[in-house]
Amino acid sequence: MDGYDKYAFEPFAVTVDLAVFTIRDGALHVLLVERGQEPYAGRWALPGGFVRPEESAETAARRELAEETGLQDVSGLHLEQLRTYSEPGRDPRMRVVSVAFTALLPDAPEAHGGSDAARARWTPYDAARNLAFDHDRILADAHERIGAKLEYTCLATRFCPPEFTLGELQQVYETVWGTTLDRPNFRRKVLATPGFVEAVPGGARLTGGRGKPAALYRAGPATTLHPPLLRPTSEGRTA
Repeated sequence: MDGYDKYAFEPFAVTVDLAVFTIRDGALHVLLVERGQEPYAGRWALPGGFVRPEESAETAARRELAEETGLQDVSGLHLEQLRTYSEPGRDPRMRVVSVAFTALLPDAPEAHGGSDAARARWTPYDAARNLAFDHDRILADAHERIGAKLEYTCLATRFCPPEFTLGELQQVYETVWGTTLDRPNFRRKVLATPGFVEAVPGGARLTGGRGKPAALYRAGPATTLHPPLLRPTSEGRTA
């Protein structure tokens, strides 16, 4: 390393941003924080912050999520790296490169502010606009990633409780995709896909509603869908 000058390049910071989704009252929600400090004090943003020298990006993401939202246990939360955002000028303070993550939370608890966030709340996805920094773009990218992954992975079951009905699973697809699916066709495709879902032993059913009690299922061992469960085309037919 003789002759290497670590000051030859302008320093920059690394941050993390998180697009965390859940379903509440039949609508897709995203976790936002109100910034308590400049820049963009008072504006809503995705949770996140600077990566410390001793941290990995994922470790920093879990720490920031807990600090800014008050969510108590994020150690088991499944985080998926979305992409890196490195455009010059995306942060008015200095050159900042952000590693963005996306995550899903079923039965998400209430959130509250902490650290440098004045407040935290679950916001309907369609109302999450005009965010600080380039977070509108990050959020849109994360939504598109989740929508695409529902087609060829078993990601939808992570939005569901441990035991769920096929109607609840269909609601996940309809909520994320923003469309209505044919119930018999959806049910047929799900049950025909090996390892997607498994019936709860003993023929357990969800009671209490109108009509015949609905059968309960659990997530199966599969991680990918063969064949994929494609979104409806603009003509209303699956591709």
